[in-house]
Amino acid sequence: MSQSMNDQRLADFQAIPVIDIHDLLHGDSSARQVVADQLGRAAREVGFFQMVGHGIDGSLRDGLITQAKRFFAQPTETKMERYIGLYHHHRGYVPPGEESPDPKKPDMKEAFDLAFELPSDDPDVLASTPLLGPNPWPDLDGFREPVAAYYDAAYQVGRTLMGGFSLALGLDEDHLLGYVTKPPSQLRLIHYPYNPDAEDAQGIGAHTDYECFTLLLPTAPGLEVMNGAGEWIDVPYRDDALVVNIGDMLEIWSNGEFVATSHRVRKVKEERYSFPLFFACDYHTEVAPLPELVEQHGKAHYAPLKAGDHLYAQTIQTFRYLRERLAKGEITLPEGAREVGSLGQHGKHKEGPE
Repeated sequence: MSQSMNDQRLADFQAIPVIDIHDLLHGDSSARQVVADQLGRAAREVGFFQMVGHGIDGSLRDGLITQAKRFFAQPTETKMERYIGLYHHHRGYVPPGEESPDPKKPDMKEAFDLAFELPSDDPDVLASTPLLGPNPWPDLDGFREPVAAYYDAAYQVGRTLMGGFSLALGLDEDHLLGYVTKPPSQLRLIHYPYNPDAEDAQGIGAHTDYECFTLLLPTAPGLEVMNGAGEWIDVPYRDDALVVNIGDMLEIWSNGEFVATSHRVRKVKEERYSFPLFFACDYHTEVAPLPELVEQHGKAHYAPLKAGDHLYAQTIQTFRYLRERLAKGEITLPEGAREVGSLGQHGKHKEGPE
């Protein structure tokens, strides 16, 4: 598909497709390819879809939501015992105002962030590789087991999706999974408190996701997606679906066939929760347009980047405590760091006239 055709189809979309992945999980090779073709079409034409048939039991969903409510109901001083700035590997409690893709517009949500669990004696942890390490689980009885169970289930679905995206690009099903052994794949427990003063404004600023793709478990409506014409399209809420969107890494690997579509969350008065799992590849992976696609397209549309360094650079620019460490010279941006929002559909609109 040419870039102009891709842009036109992005401009045209007015709805988010729904894809049943049951056969990708349980079908034979031909059935898996049928689902993969649907994934590819959604990744090229929208960059987003709602996923059903994923097999994640409702009890896992309920357990995750219950524990999130318990955690966020604690006093602020208790939650701050696990403040994200206390840990080298960027996990823990994120208080309101800590995070903002645009530093002038801090997000007034709170979150608890965890990721792929690695022991303290893992070689990458011992080497102080950013974003890798053990999780700082809260001292809250009954919290860890259901949250970890949901993470494990969603992560395994993510591995299956990675295989489907490989098939959609004409590759072997396990081609991209070779780069997923101990990734910094982050699960965020996000709480939007009741806000009686909320008006029609953004809750999470417009952005693309940095990783390969995201598996989002929402509990309420409010998510919007930018089409190629710069219009915001609503993602209808349904409690049996996970919302999936393409991230920066798959856009680069696919040489632009797949698009990291910008999205945002609208600010509403109601209290609500949200649970994205950002599915990443291994930290040391060099992500570059796949040779097979470069040959088809005639040239590479992206320069290579190191997956972990890109993720870390974006994180530094998004979190207040890391920006402060950067200003003090305690940390440095990785070489070749990109500006937040420089990839994906939002980045293309930023390049054009305001």
